[in-house]
Amino acid sequence: MRPYTPKDNVQAKAYYTDRFWVAPRIAEEPVPKEGIYAEDLDALSAKCKVLKAYIQRGQLVIHIDPKDNITALKTLKEERWYEMLSEMSAVDFLAERGGFEVFYQILNLNTAQRIRIKCFVDENEAIESVNPLYRSADWAEREMWDLMGVKVNNHPYLKRLIMPDDWEGHPLRKTYPLEGDEFAQWYEVDKIFGKEARDIIGPENRDPARIDRYDTERFARLGHEVPRGTPPEELKKLEEEGVVTPVRYQEEEGVFLVKDLNEEPKVLDKRK
Repeated sequence: MRPYTPKDNVQAKAYYTDRFWVAPRIAEEPVPKEGIYAEDLDALSAKCKVLKAYIQRGQLVIHIDPKDNITALKTLKEERWYEMLSEMSAVDFLAERGGFEVFYQILNLNTAQRIRIKCFVDENEAIESVNPLYRSADWAEREMWDLMGVKVNNHPYLKRLIMPDDWEGHPLRKTYPLEGDEFAQWYEVDKIFGKEARDIIGPENRDPARIDRYDTERFARLGHEVPRGTPPEELKKLEEEGVVTPVRYQEEEGVFLVKDLNEEPKVLDKRK
């Protein structure tokens, strides 16, 4: 866990320039000898080996062996009333440790206490699905496999969740190219037109920071159609002459698509 840092003016400053940079950790405090967290830790220690336990930002964090994830979560759910899995995912530590840190964030609905269970899995190691214990783990485990490549055993439907089924690689790994690899750059061209059309169409533009308002190759113009590939100089001239609708923002003059309607709004007496 990391302390929150205000992200003011994020457009002007890039806070993270190193893809493999690890944020400094918050201080780890010892677990109290009395109280709910002490009882939770004792109950868990009786069922499986606890590698490390501490308090961080007021909540209990427990490190366990990945083979004990079912035992640990089942114990905390059935014996200590942690009945909600509010979040789970993985953190990429491939460059440093050759694997992923999988975490489970669980909530005790009776006491509003939270525990974070962590375990480390190697790149080619699989972890058991916790879907039988928490149904909220279904899509979370699919997303973890899809974007990170963490294998999950005995999941009822372990398919990609966000990327296409035939996608190659896992986009949220730190080693994944920021603008996509060759497969990503040619995916839609190959899928729709075939590889023979590569020379004609060219690779996909994967620079989301650049959008040219005068680009008539990839963007449509609202209010008036212009021929595909119209030179920027001609498009600017048409805009100045009023032939092409100039760029307008609703913050300046209201919602222009709505204000031009002539009909008065109608209020229904009752729902149909």
